[in-house]
Amino acid sequence: MAQSDFLYPQNPRRRQEVNRLHQQLLDCLSDSFQVTNKLTGVLNTHLGCRLAFIEMKSDGTIKENCDIIIQAMTKIQKELQKVDEALKDQLEPTLYRKLQDIKERETEKIAIVQKVISVILGEATSAASAVAVKLVGSSVTTGIISKLVSVLAHIGTSLLGSIGVAVLSLGMDMIIQAILGAVERTQLQAAIKSYEKHLEEFKAASEKYHHAITEVTTAVKRQLR
Repeated sequence: MAQSDFLYPQNPRRRQEVNRLHQQLLDCLSDSFQVTNKLTGVLNTHLGCRLAFIEMKSDGTIKENCDIIIQAMTKIQKELQKVDEALKDQLEPTLYRKLQDIKERETEKIAIVQKVISVILGEATSAASAVAVKLVGSSVTTGIISKLVSVLAHIGTSLLGSIGVAVLSLGMDMIIQAILGAVERTQLQAAIKSYEKHLEEFKAASEKYHHAITEVTTAVKRQLR
């Protein structure tokens, strides 16, 4: 037991809480890597993109891994913007507005995109049209992606950003040392609050992102049947 634990008996419990929260953060990061790669595969296959798959940097910091996802998602957003601009150029204004209308049926939107997708991609497939509708024609999906990018950026610049993702395997004392450095261990509560705050935002954004991309892949499978 650390000497400060005699003065602050809650410290051992707080160490365990930091350990638990750190693992939850890593789980969210890992999920974001997987979902982003799933989205990358869909875009490469159906919209002719040439996006690279990403890999979690096991010897890197939380910030470095957040930055990897942010960079990948930024490239994805640029590709989606290109498709959006092409649709805007090819479609009549009234038809383009229908793509943005949340009240419009999805089948109708796919039919609209199907009319011009061959001009944009060189070939026309219902799967490509479904992807375009789900990702380009949905302000909800694009908003979810933007929100996750923002949350990841906040985590990267927070107290947690400099922590290595692999410290979990080194034991709780190493995690605490990595988090606090020269700061007194009496500041464990501050570390817990930082984890809790960012985890709440990250979990919410990550779950919405996961759900949105699952909807995209499900829509593609429907069109391929």
